[in-house]
Amino acid sequence: MQHWNRRLSDWLKTQLLGERLVRRNPLYYPAAVRTFFALQKASLEERRAFTERRLKAVLRAAARTPYGRPFRNRPLEEWPLLDKDRVRGHEHEFLTRPAWLTSQGSTGGTMGIPLKLYRSLQSICYEQATYDYPLLKRGLNPLRLRIAVLRGDNVKDPSDFTPPFWRFTNGGQKLILSSVHLAEKTVSHYYAILKEFRPDCLFCYPATLEPLCLLLSQRGYDLHIPLVIATSEAMSSQARRLAAEVLKADVLHSYGAGERVAFAWSERPDEYYMFAGYGWVEFVPVERETDSILYEIVGTGLWNLAMPLVRYRMGDFVRLPASMTEAEIEEIRWGIRPFEGVLGRADDEYLLSPDGVHIVGMDHLAREVDNIIRMQVIQETLERVRILVIPDKGFSQTNLEQIMQNARRKIPSTMQVRIEVVDELIRIPNGKTPFVIREFERTTN
Repeated sequence: MQHWNRRLSDWLKTQLLGERLVRRNPLYYPAAVRTFFALQKASLEERRAFTERRLKAVLRAAARTPYGRPFRNRPLEEWPLLDKDRVRGHEHEFLTRPAWLTSQGSTGGTMGIPLKLYRSLQSICYEQATYDYPLLKRGLNPLRLRIAVLRGDNVKDPSDFTPPFWRFTNGGQKLILSSVHLAEKTVSHYYAILKEFRPDCLFCYPATLEPLCLLLSQRGYDLHIPLVIATSEAMSSQARRLAAEVLKADVLHSYGAGERVAFAWSERPDEYYMFAGYGWVEFVPVERETDSILYEIVGTGLWNLAMPLVRYRMGDFVRLPASMTEAEIEEIRWGIRPFEGVLGRADDEYLLSPDGVHIVGMDHLAREVDNIIRMQVIQETLERVRILVIPDKGFSQTNLEQIMQNARRKIPSTMQVRIEVVDELIRIPNGKTPFVIREFERTTN
């Protein structure tokens, strides 16, 4: 049942029907838009009062789950901090309803730890309203816009370099571009289709946006895309300025995660605002530095009552001045005062193909694969890739085949792929275990 649920969900994403009845369902979406617009204009006290009311519903729902029952009727601060490792492999302990009554998603995260996620229809609509907010704020109707997407979508065989490198969905209103075919020898095709399609908005990853802009700039191609929205990874100020110049665009960047417990928007470089009404955000101090303090972001999502995650550790951090007062930190938590950005989200988790393509979406390798503890991708040379897997109980040949199948949706046949079952991952000199390591760059630098 869950398999067919997922296939139906994937199909609906490509249809206008899905845009209208699922992501923008009339039972929830209008209320979500009204709520978010009102909260972004509200005072800190009003934001906090609303969030406290919503938090009570979240804690009641979480207390009905196997995980949350021991904390029934306890205030938020008495719930423990929740690590991804506690959730992974035990996702059903966090469900308030049968899995088949939810929409299933997943995340590989930037740490190579796969996680199944289950979402309610209400949470899908509130998430969509979050991403629609900057469009609606500008007086744009998301259902009427021509939207181009350059993210990690599988458009065609990554070894097939004959155009087209895109497909149309949503009745021709959405252009899905392949990121694994974007190279010097193909950029003229991307330019031509973007020129013809004339998108109102481009949704992308920073790791796909920068190569596109560099290649367009090198060819002297002239494009105008009014709005660019980059998500999922860190974005440098330089990349942001490049995109604004090459595409003549307003460039926005968001911070969030598949777990949907905290979110921030940035409309200017180095200026982010927590999005009021999305989650209950905590800053937990972890390290004091000379002039600053490093805080871990901990979030409790407000809208997914199907799988409520309470005090979830995002694995991301903000660095704030040590001189900042508690009142000023509260203003940041509630989206009144800006902060410079989030640490911990890598923007270089890609492979580099012999054709010069930046292959993104490596977190997709673990999608819908069970029995994995952690994963790591090592690119030894332009032609050789190793996928390291720390297995969990029940790991089998079927799981290996699923990983290879996912890999071949991203990685062309010009690159050898080998999967290795290991006990530990590779550490770099600073002691960390990055999800993606391009070894050939380290040895040549």
